[in-house]
Amino acid sequence: MPVQKLYAGAKLREIRTRLQLTQKDFAARMGVSLPYLNQMENNNRPVSTAVLLALAREFGTDVTELSTGDSERMVSDLREALADPVFPAPGPALADLRLVASNAPGVARALLALHHAYRQVHERLASLDEALGREDRMLQASPWDEVRDFFHYCDNYLDAVDRAAERFAQAPEPVEARAVQLLESRGISIQAADSEMLRSYDPQSRTLGLARTSSPATRRFQLLHQVALLTQNELLEATLDLARFRTETARGIAKIGLANYFAGAALMPYRAFLAAAQETRHDLEMLADRFGASIEQVAHRLSTLQRPGEKGVPFFFVRVDQAGTITKRHSSTRLQFARYGGACPLWNVHRAFETPGRFLRQLAETPDGVRYFCLARDVSKPGGSFRAPVRRYAIGLGCEIRHAGALTYADDMDLDNPTAFEPIGISCRICARPDCHQRSVPPLEQELDIDPDRRGVLPYAIRAPRRGS
Repeated sequence: MPVQKLYAGAKLREIRTRLQLTQKDFAARMGVSLPYLNQMENNNRPVSTAVLLALAREFGTDVTELSTGDSERMVSDLREALADPVFPAPGPALADLRLVASNAPGVARALLALHHAYRQVHERLASLDEALGREDRMLQASPWDEVRDFFHYCDNYLDAVDRAAERFAQAPEPVEARAVQLLESRGISIQAADSEMLRSYDPQSRTLGLARTSSPATRRFQLLHQVALLTQNELLEATLDLARFRTETARGIAKIGLANYFAGAALMPYRAFLAAAQETRHDLEMLADRFGASIEQVAHRLSTLQRPGEKGVPFFFVRVDQAGTITKRHSSTRLQFARYGGACPLWNVHRAFETPGRFLRQLAETPDGVRYFCLARDVSKPGGSFRAPVRRYAIGLGCEIRHAGALTYADDMDLDNPTAFEPIGISCRICARPDCHQRSVPPLEQELDIDPDRRGVLPYAIRAPRRGS
């Protein structure tokens, strides 16, 4: 397999700007000529191995950040957006999308935001929802999606919040005892509540109620969430200021997300959790037992281990409900989830509901040829009484196949056999596989051949992908 050249001009320019160096000084420190640096920063030449070594040696740069991050994510998002029929066919070639994502990420984000606003208006008009009929509300971006994109483009890792949580957890006593002690020192009493609310804080009476019916892991997590709101408010607000959300609703949703992030990072401190993950070979049950967390919390935390210089295995994490709707999605890999609709039905995360309490393993290959090891399991959240509804989800965790050897779950699987990998996609709208027996809608990027005298698995035939797509 040919080695892929690394074009990372925007990242290289960002590093130089962060160091407050001119091109001349930067080139001298790295031992390259000024014209050569200029060509690299403009993506006319790939970043060489010598430059990568110089970045690490001279500036202590984590060079993996040049090859990961926004670029692949943007290409996937742009490809899906430009497959919309509103854009004329044929669309831009894949090489052009990669150039835009690498050289003009601001333009790419603006295009995605514009298309997202169009989609919202279109969907609301199509549903004839009178409650959303006013123009000002129709043109307003979804706060929920805005927050999702914030975490998405941060690689689901927030350094300042993560390190603050790690410092909080470094006390001699267990993190839960530290949290209780801290709240009580502020005059806040903690009570077990017979309520449907997982957590409720009354600032007037200074009482924190935690649902008696919740699992110990959930109560512990909610306790740390409240600690974040009460003791880390200045940090959370500063992070929100930097994010520049467009609405107060988005800012409020994001603050909850930041407090959740702090809670997970305090429950599973970065360095201790990373060491334990490597020691147990990412055994979710062992990690859950060691840190007093749930399997879902552990899987989610594994997807955040992207601290520069101390990165763990890049994982994707997803949670789906029984209808196949994605309710959580985070990815540090090249696998990106569909923004519209559910996940690919061939993915093992959907089969997890059929085998409660068991881990399902899958070797999968996406249409771009990247191979993954996927793990899935159902997660049930009882309501605490006979008549209370049980919430059922399935979680998926996975990594590119080159990292599978670090997972105990991949032992005894035929990782080197190409035929062992099942073909999966992102969503039917942008998947070009012509013979998928689970296809729900035709791909938007390809033309169809309709023949009333012939019928295969699908009532139409999909023409070969356009050159460059």
